[in-house]
Amino acid sequence: MRIRKQSVLLSFLLVSLLAFSAHAEEMTFDLEATVNKALKDNPSIEASRASALGAEEGRKAARGAFGPKLTASYGYTYKDHKKNYRDAPIYDDDYYSLGANVSQPLFTGFNILSTYQKAELSKESAELAKDQTELSLILNVQENFINLLIARENVRSAQATLERLASQLKVTQAYYDVGLQPRIDVLRAEVQLSDAENSLLQAENAREIQRTRLNTLLNLPLDADVKYMGELVYTPIPMDLEASLNFAAKERPDLLIARKAIDIAMKDLKITESDFYPQLAASFDWSRMGDHPQVDGSDFARTEFSEWEAKATMSWELFSWGTTYYAAQRDKQTIAKLKAEEASTWQEALYEIKSRHLSIAEAAKRIKVAQKTVDSAQEAYRMALARYQAQVGTNNDVLDAQADLSSAEASYTKAQGDYMIAIARLYNAIGEKNPGLSTTGN
Repeated sequence: MRIRKQSVLLSFLLVSLLAFSAHAEEMTFDLEATVNKALKDNPSIEASRASALGAEEGRKAARGAFGPKLTASYGYTYKDHKKNYRDAPIYDDDYYSLGANVSQPLFTGFNILSTYQKAELSKESAELAKDQTELSLILNVQENFINLLIARENVRSAQATLERLASQLKVTQAYYDVGLQPRIDVLRAEVQLSDAENSLLQAENAREIQRTRLNTLLNLPLDADVKYMGELVYTPIPMDLEASLNFAAKERPDLLIARKAIDIAMKDLKITESDFYPQLAASFDWSRMGDHPQVDGSDFARTEFSEWEAKATMSWELFSWGTTYYAAQRDKQTIAKLKAEEASTWQEALYEIKSRHLSIAEAAKRIKVAQKTVDSAQEAYRMALARYQAQVGTNNDVLDAQADLSSAEASYTKAQGDYMIAIARLYNAIGEKNPGLSTTGN
């Protein structure tokens, strides 16, 4: 019995361990997984999806106008007295009626067709708006993820700075204790160490702020223990300027939305101009009457108490004091305005894509310069420290070299982060969704 209890306990612990491991795996995200999680759970995406689904239902509703309409009616009428003719009643004082009507539009001056095409374009525009929202969210997550990587590197650099200054303070204190260095060197080393502690606290706070921001973008609790994995890496530029412009012309959502807006305005013009044309329709009516709820005739209609008729009608509004004409002119001006806005959107896209390429090139050059600066600063610090330990250099030389090294590391980290952010912004500018900033296929 005891062995059985131990077996059950071990099984429970094993299941708990597996569940904990699965949970831990779920809460570990690299850049691509972080973006995909945001695309799945961020409320702004849910709102854009609902809008796109609503536009699809609107398209289906417009499609229904092509088919016939069936209307049924059932009524009861009561009159205060019977109608008599030469002292003989000619109908009852109350009667019931039942009717049905089927109507089918045959030609509406392209109104129904244009309305459906407009609804279809509106659906496509809503889907493009969803793509635009997704692109904005992707860039937002990527920028914050990269800023988190920058913050982590700043924490690491601040910790290294703190360790170097703490070591320098010990050495300076030891030299002072044996009378080899003045008290002011110890005091300055202490000040530098305090400043480094403050810098570390600020760097750690910035890191936690970025973690919290990412949690909110992923629709997670603010204090969720999520492990965001990644490093600041250099990746080749995805495409040259010409290829970027060609890609943007085909894929950038705001450009496509602008073009859809022109198409929709042209359908509005068609709908307005439909009033210039005749309207053709067909209908079929069936009815029956009676003096009982069963609607089965009366003393005045023992037979033929039901009837049907089919008809076709044409109507044409020949004159309306220019209402339709001027409405059509208004729609044409709207189309002209939208075409101008589409051209302006394209110009803004050209500028944005060009500026993204320039930012990438600038950040790439800064990375090379900063890397050389870090190497030089590390060597300068090593030499200053060696000279100080050999008593041929000063404490100020070491502290200055340490400050230069910290500054060089910060510049290098910022250049790396700026480069990755510039790459992310270029993808956003051309309209490509690339959650992990992968260069595969480019």
